[in-house]
Amino acid sequence: MSLDLPANALGIDFGTSNSTVGWWRAGVEPLLELEDGKITLPSVVFFNTEERRPVYGRLALHEYLDGYEGRLMRSLKSLLGSKLLKSETTVLGSALPFRDLLGFFIGELKKRAETFAGREFEQVVLGRPVFFVDDDPLADQEAANTLVAVANKLGFKDVSFQFEPIAAAFDYERTITREERVLIVDIGGGTSDFSLIRLSPERRDQADRQSDILATGGVHIGGTDFDKQLSLEGVMPLFGYGSRMKSDAFMPTSYHLNLATWHTINAVYAQKSQLALQNMRYDIVDPSGIDRLFKLIEQRAGHWLAMQVEEGKIALTEHDQYRIDLQRVESGLHVLLDRPLFDQAIGGLLERVTASVAELLQQAGVKAEEIDTVFFTGGSSGIPALRQSICALLPNARATEGNTFGSIGSGLAIEAKKRYG
Repeated sequence: MSLDLPANALGIDFGTSNSTVGWWRAGVEPLLELEDGKITLPSVVFFNTEERRPVYGRLALHEYLDGYEGRLMRSLKSLLGSKLLKSETTVLGSALPFRDLLGFFIGELKKRAETFAGREFEQVVLGRPVFFVDDDPLADQEAANTLVAVANKLGFKDVSFQFEPIAAAFDYERTITREERVLIVDIGGGTSDFSLIRLSPERRDQADRQSDILATGGVHIGGTDFDKQLSLEGVMPLFGYGSRMKSDAFMPTSYHLNLATWHTINAVYAQKSQLALQNMRYDIVDPSGIDRLFKLIEQRAGHWLAMQVEEGKIALTEHDQYRIDLQRVESGLHVLLDRPLFDQAIGGLLERVTASVAELLQQAGVKAEEIDTVFFTGGSSGIPALRQSICALLPNARATEGNTFGSIGSGLAIEAKKRYG
């Protein structure tokens, strides 16, 4: 295999929040520019009702926030392995199977890559989490089969997978000068994936690396779950979450759970949902929160609010506090989020993440103190409490990080070159 020639295949990291495409060319960083000179394309589709067209990525978010009428769809990868995948939704007045929605977005990634490269591609290595679905092998296989079918329909004749943390490991391996036992921690938008792998400069060009992979694991927890918990803990109480009914029971939580979850926000706008809320209002002791909820629904501002919470999560990785301005809903309304609240909100999720890491080490038969390096990648890997909880398990490991959004795509490009030339 000559590494001097451009690769015949693409590596595509279809992410829950952001996606990248890699194409190996000697002496050139493999990630392609997908939008406005940036290597990431946010995994978002906005169906613009006024102009009857789909738009993608940052442009989709801009048109939605600018007030265009339409339907915003985000966290598309979360559909894989879910019951929604077998159903359909209404877009631009027509029924659209959710499976076809995945094709819209992945097809756009292929189109932009081929425009950049000036050629067509029929072979691809797709990144995949270690588990699309926890503890359900049949649903996990169905999710993988769905992706293959979507890719085939788009014109990819040869489709294969690589675990996302393994791909990130191959990207990191380009930088090392000695053999290391590395724990790859990939915290994406929808999943936390881990791989324990032996890396070295001498091994990096070998095609078969199976013997170097000591263990893989993961759990279906990612950035959107952290968003959800931060929203429920810090923001949704202003919109009636936790309100008491006159019967002394709590208000049903399903409406707030839907609002705090990217791919279920539209369910709150359904007429049936709104009627149920209206009937409930008179049974709530303090209706101020549910009245704000009605305003939010009337403005169809659920995705806007979710974006504010996501910005808050990102800000709290660097700062101790973040203020969300909610004047759009009510004059003078705001909420102040802080790091302790965030840490408390995601504490249960972090316990599951660290338990998954501990299980991985046990599976590999490797002691925690024998890990040389912990390599963080993925958009949510910078959360301080998450890093601290994982590093506390690995007393001798050096913590490092790669391109937060790009390590997986780069590694997939390397793998695509090895597999397809």
